Amino acid sequence: MDAPAWRVAFSGGLDSTVLLDALVRLGRLHRFPTLSAIHVHHGLQPVADGWPAHCERICDRLGIGLEIVPVQVAAGASVERQARVARYRAFADRLGEGEVLLMAQHRDDQAETLLFRLLRGTGVRGLGAMPISRELGQGSLVRPLLGIDRAELESYARAQQLEWVEDPSNASLEHARNYLRHQVMPVLTRRWPRASLSMARTAAHLVEAQALLDELADMDLQGAHGPDDWSWVSRPSLALSALRALSPARQRNALRRWLAAFTLLPDSDHWAGWEAMRDAAPDAAPLWRLAGGELHRAGDRLWWLSGAWLDAVDGRFDWPQDSAMLTLPGNGSVSLANRPQGRLEVRYRQGGEAMALPGRGRRDLKRLLNEAAVPGFVRPRLPLLYRDGELVAVANLPQFDAAQVSLVWTPPA
Repeated sequence: MDAPAWRVAFSGGLDSTVLLDALVRLGRLHRFPTLSAIHVHHGLQPVADGWPAHCERICDRLGIGLEIVPVQVAAGASVERQARVARYRAFADRLGEGEVLLMAQHRDDQAETLLFRLLRGTGVRGLGAMPISRELGQGSLVRPLLGIDRAELESYARAQQLEWVEDPSNASLEHARNYLRHQVMPVLTRRWPRASLSMARTAAHLVEAQALLDELADMDLQGAHGPDDWSWVSRPSLALSALRALSPARQRNALRRWLAAFTLLPDSDHWAGWEAMRDAAPDAAPLWRLAGGELHRAGDRLWWLSGAWLDAVDGRFDWPQDSAMLTLPGNGSVSLANRPQGRLEVRYRQGGEAMALPGRGRRDLKRLLNEAAVPGFVRPRLPLLYRDGELVAVANLPQFDAAQVSLVWTPPA
C-alpha cells in the first residue's frame, strides 16, 4: 500500500498487539512505509491508567514509535458510543495527508456489528457493517484482519508469546456488544460453527447491494440536478418534479444518497416528513428538519439549508462612502457596480415595504417578490438598498433596480 506512513491503532489488547507484531515481522521481510502506533487513553477506569506504560514497553521492544493521546469522553446516554466518537476523532486529527491508520477489528467483530445493527433495524448501508477501508481525516482507515477470526489471533499471540492487556469492561454484559459476544454468539456458534464467517459474507453481499443502490440513486439524481433560476443562492437543491416521477422507494433511495453528504439520515420511522413535504399544496412552503439542517421546498425545488442559513438576520447597515462592498454579519456581503449619490443603507424586510419602478409606478415589495417567485427562505435575508430612506434596489433582482446600481449579493457559504 503506497502511503507516506502507517499508523497502528494500538490499545494494548490482543487484537491490536497481534496486528502490530505481525506488521513488524513482515516489515523485516518487505519494504513498508514508516510504521508507528497511536494509543488513545480514555481514562474511563482506574486499570486503564497502566495501559499507556504497557504500550510503551511493547513498542520499545519492537523498535517503533508510539504516540499516546489522552481524550475527554463527552457525557451521554452511551459512554461506549461517546468513547468511540472521541477515539476516532483523535485518530482523524493525527493522520497526515495520505497516511493510513490500521485497525485490528476481525471477523468476529464484523459478525457482532452485523447482528447489533440488524437488531436495531438498520438499513442496507448499515448492515454492510465495517468496511475494509474508508477515508479518515486527511488519510484513510484500513482493517486488514476482517477475514480472520479471534481464535486465530489468539493462537498467533500464544505461539509468539505475546503480552496483552485485558479490558475488564469487555466482560460487562451491560454493554450491548458484550452481551452479543458472550451470550448470543456462543449459542449461535454451537449450532452453526461457521456463523461468524456466514455473517461476514452476508455483510459483504450487502456492501455490494448498497453499491448498486447508490448507482441507481446517482442515475435518478441526474435529472434532479438540472439548472434552476436561483443559482446565485449557492445552496444544494433538487427538482421536486424529477423525484415525484420515481416510485416512493426510489425517492427515498435518491434522497438518502443526496442527504448523506449533509446530515445524519432519519430512520425508517421518520420519513413521514418527506412525504408531507412532497405532497404539500403548491403554494405551501413546507420544511423537513433533520439532524444537520433543514430541507425546504420552494415552488418545484428542494433546498438544503444549514449553518448561517438557519440563523435569523436583522439590522440596518450604513454603506461607507469609500467602499464598493459591504459585509453583512451572518449574511455574506453585497457590492455595487454603480454607486449613486446620497446616503446608502442596507436593510432587511420588515413588512409593508414598497418601491417606485420606472413605468410601473409604486409597487408593494411583497407582490414584486411573489411575481418573481423568489424562494420563501431567501426573502427574510435578501438585502434591500435604501437611498436617503427610499427603497431603490433589491439584491440580485435587476428587474427591481430602480436606481440602476447593480446591487449584487454574495450569500453566506
